[in-house]
Amino acid sequence: METRILGTDLRVSAIGLGCMGMSQSYGPLPDRRDAIALIRAAVDRGVTLFDTAEVYGPFTNEEIVGEALEPVRERVVIATKFGFAFDADGRQTGLSSRPEHVKQVADASLRRLRTDTIDLFYQHRVNPDVPIEDVAGAVGELIQAGKVRHFGMSEAAAATIRRAHAVQPVTAVQSEYSLWWRKPEADVLPMLEELGIGFVPYSPLGKGFLTGAINSTTSFGSNDIRATNPRFTAEARRANQVVVDLLDTIAARKQATAAQVALAWLLARKPWIVPIPGTRKLHRLEENLAAADLELTTEDLDEIETAAAGIDVQGARYPEDLERLTGR
Repeated sequence: METRILGTDLRVSAIGLGCMGMSQSYGPLPDRRDAIALIRAAVDRGVTLFDTAEVYGPFTNEEIVGEALEPVRERVVIATKFGFAFDADGRQTGLSSRPEHVKQVADASLRRLRTDTIDLFYQHRVNPDVPIEDVAGAVGELIQAGKVRHFGMSEAAAATIRRAHAVQPVTAVQSEYSLWWRKPEADVLPMLEELGIGFVPYSPLGKGFLTGAINSTTSFGSNDIRATNPRFTAEARRANQVVVDLLDTIAARKQATAAQVALAWLLARKPWIVPIPGTRKLHRLEENLAAADLELTTEDLDEIETAAAGIDVQGARYPEDLERLTGR
C-alpha cells in the first residue's frame, strides 16, 4: 500500500484502521479472537497505522490491539489516547490532562499494548482546566524518556494546536472529517498545512452512513451510539441520503463503491491526510483499503465539490454534551 508521512517523519499506510468498534459503540461486540484476526488481516494487507484509546472499552480495546500486534510490533505504528479520568470501577468521570495523570496513563497503556513505546500519543479531548502548554510539556517529557515517539491532538481548536506545537511539536491531529462533516476545512486544515502537521480523519465514512448500507428504515440497538446521535434520526437520514446518492453517482462511473469514493475523496484532499475507517468485517476492510488505488480525476473532484456545495447536511454530529468537548 502507498504510504504517507504525518508531521516530519512518521511514515504510515495511506489508510489506517480505527479499532474502537471492536470493543464499544456499534452494537453487539465481536468475539475477541475475531477482532484480533481482523487486525492481523489488516497488517497482512499493508495497514501500518492502528488507532485505539484507553477510553475505548474502557481499556479492553488497547488490550485487544496489543495482543493482535505484539507479534508484528516492528512493522506497525500504534496510536492511543489520554485525557479522561475514571473511578475505581473503570467508569469515565470526566476529563483529566494533568501532567502527572498523562504520565500514569502512558505507563498503563504501554502495559496493555504490550510495547515499550507508544508511537503516537494523542490528547483525546482538550481539558480547559489544564494549560495546553503543560500537557504538551508532559508529553515532551515522555518523548525524552523514550515512552512516546510522537505527540498528537484530537478535536482541538486551531489556536490550541498552535500553542501546543510551540512547546512540543505536534505530529498529527485527529478529528472527524468527511463529505458530511467539513468543519476542519475552515481553520484547522490551513493551520496544519502551515505548521507541517498531519491530519487523521476519524469516522471518514460517516459512522457507516456514507457506505450506503444505512437508510431511513435502519434500526439501531440501545448499545449503538447512532441510536442517540441527532444525525441518525430517521428524518435526518432521509434528508442526508442525497450525500450517498452523490457518492453512488461517482462510484458507478468509476466501478467502485460509495465508501471507496468517500475515502478516495479524503486522500485526494492533501497528501498528509490519512483516514482511519473502522470495521469488524474482512470484506469491508478489503473494500476500504482498495480506495487507496482509486484515482479521482480533477473532473470527478469538481463534480463532487459542486454537488456538495448545494447539500445542507441535517442533524448535529453529536449530542450536545459530547459536542461541547470538541473544538476547544
